[in-house]
Amino acid sequence: MRKLRKSGRPGRLLKRVRQRPVKSITILPSLVTILNGTFGFAAIVYASMPAATDELSSPFIATAAALIFCGMLADMLDGQLARMSQSTSSFGGQLDSLCDIITFGVAPAFLMLKVVTHKLDDVDLANESLISRFVWLAALTYVSCAMIRLARFNVENEEASADHKTFVGLPSPSAAGVIASLVLLQEKMLPGSQWVPYLLPFLAIAVAFLMVSRIRYPHVVNYFLGKKPFSYLLKILMGIGLVILLDLVRALALLFCGFAFWSFATTLYQRALNHRLFRGAASEQSLDPTAPPPELAEQSPH
Repeated sequence: MRKLRKSGRPGRLLKRVRQRPVKSITILPSLVTILNGTFGFAAIVYASMPAATDELSSPFIATAAALIFCGMLADMLDGQLARMSQSTSSFGGQLDSLCDIITFGVAPAFLMLKVVTHKLDDVDLANESLISRFVWLAALTYVSCAMIRLARFNVENEEASADHKTFVGLPSPSAAGVIASLVLLQEKMLPGSQWVPYLLPFLAIAVAFLMVSRIRYPHVVNYFLGKKPFSYLLKILMGIGLVILLDLVRALALLFCGFAFWSFATTLYQRALNHRLFRGAASEQSLDPTAPPPELAEQSPH
């Protein structure tokens, strides 16, 4: 002990501890990310409020769906703020995923559950155990796949993701947009319709599996950033014209459903086309034994 005191080693160790750098975070992007989670929590609160009447249409349900879209705006803004300030970090990525699971995982599933169960109560089917279990299964499937999707994104993507143009699997905000836009369409434009509540559980399961699929979806925000050809401006103007023509609520439902299922349809078509071409090349190979195999024919310089 005396030798240690004379050598001054404890003092040097304490000095090293004091001089250890403290990890810092960027305040503004983190606050916007937390705002995203706050919108999701508020959407759950509004969706849980009882309706004033026995009708399906409720201002609370419409507000809950609108709050999910507010969370999407905050989710897009926080990433852009972090990249503009060059302050992307692992902390920001983890915080973003935690808020996303509230706004784009739990909130849409709970919203779908409330709308469907309210409709089942209206037609005296809420006591049917098989139907109720299926609706709960759809909500649980959606939440589980959203958690898997966000965890896989954190593992497979680096912090500096400003340059990636595609996502593997349907992004969770887009999946939430499918459900929220249809609920908003039901509440604002089609209050007397019957098909939207019955369709929601099937759509929730469909977009849940699309989230954990390996289908590639374009990164919409990065797709339009930077210098682009003139055709990109035309696409934006066409989107604005669609909103003016169809109304904002109808346009949101069309855009989100189209985005979710268009890539799925094109992927299936491309795989079927490749399979057909491969079979055609294989049949030609069987007719001409001297021809090289299809995979070698593609590499041939002739």
